[in-house]
Formats: sequence, C-alpha cells, structure tokens
Amino acid sequence: MSEKIITITREFGSGGRTIGKKVAQKLGIPCYDEELLEKMVKESGFVKEYIEEQSEDSVGWLNSILSYNGLTMTNQDKLWVIQQNLILDLAQQGSCVIVGRCADYILRDENILSVFIHADMEHRANRIVTEYGEREQSPQQRLNDKDRRRAAYYRFYTDMKWGKAQNYHLSLDSGKFGVDKCVDIIISAFQD
Repeated sequence: MSEKIITITREFGSGGRTIGKKVAQKLGIPCYDEELLEKMVKESGFVKEYIEEQSEDSVGWLNSILSYNGLTMTNQDKLWVIQQNLILDLAQQGSCVIVGRCADYILRDENILSVFIHADMEHRANRIVTEYGEREQSPQQRLNDKDRRRAAYYRFYTDMKWGKAQNYHLSLDSGKFGVDKCVDIIISAFQD
C-alpha cells in the first residue's frame, strides 16, 4: 500500500468523529465511520444497533471463555473478523480517514498516521450535552461508561492499552486546541 491512512481513535465526546470528517473533507479523501458500520451490516446480516452494541460492549468473561475454548466463535468475534477485513480492504483502495474500530491496530503494519483525540471531562461532558443531546444519565457517568467499554474492547482484540500515548503517532487534546486546530495539526502531520 503506497497511500497513507489516517486512523482516529477518540475518547467519547472529544470531537474525534468531527475532526476525522473535517480532515477527510479538507484532504479530499473518504472518511469511514458510519459508512464502515453500514458495510458491516451488509456483510454480517446483523442490524446496525446490534453491531454498535457488540463493538463497544465491554468484553465480558463469558465472551472470553467462549472465544478461547476452541469450540465456538462468538458473534462479537465474527464481527471483529468482518471489521478487520473491511478495514484492510478500504486501506487498499487509497488514502482515507478511518474513525475508531481499532483501525490503528489493524493497519499497524501499513503506512498510517495514528491519532488519539482526548479532552478533559468538563469539555467532553459539555460537548455530549450540547452536541448530542445526551441527558439520560449524568454526562460524566455516560463518558466513563463509554470510555470503559471502548478500552475493554480495544484491550481484548489488540492486547494494547487504549489511549496510551506510545501507541499513537499523535495525541491531541481537543479541549485545549479546539476542533479546527486539531484538524490543521493532523493535516500538517499527514503531509509531512
């Protein structure tokens, strides 16, 4: 693969999805986030809500036992294989931005720029209330739950620590820099 891929991993509420879309738009390359989810729906036959739940659900002890007993593959494992194949296929098609889905790990041997977007709790809590209308539970609790699930999923399938700076080429605080400055920094790093 000669093209460069940008992978964006992000804390919930940090604006990583928005940043990824803006980067792709400015560079004139595709961004895969919801589009990847739609491809997984077509490939797997599962409904979108089920895939969303399985891909961010914290991987429990039962899944661990079922996955490693050699007798069966869980639905979550089947979705992982589909996701992995789709991401590898998309990377072969040319430069793009891929948001989430452990793309940084899946494409670790390719020409990628892996980015982690984070922000402080106050900034993210405000964002999920104003941008997403999240009000069912306290914003902090929602953020903690979502991040805990993402971290567990990432750890289970990659055996790496989600959010650890050494696992990424670039780690940006969107609360400090803002969305547009993060976009500019990523584009600058991409073009180097």
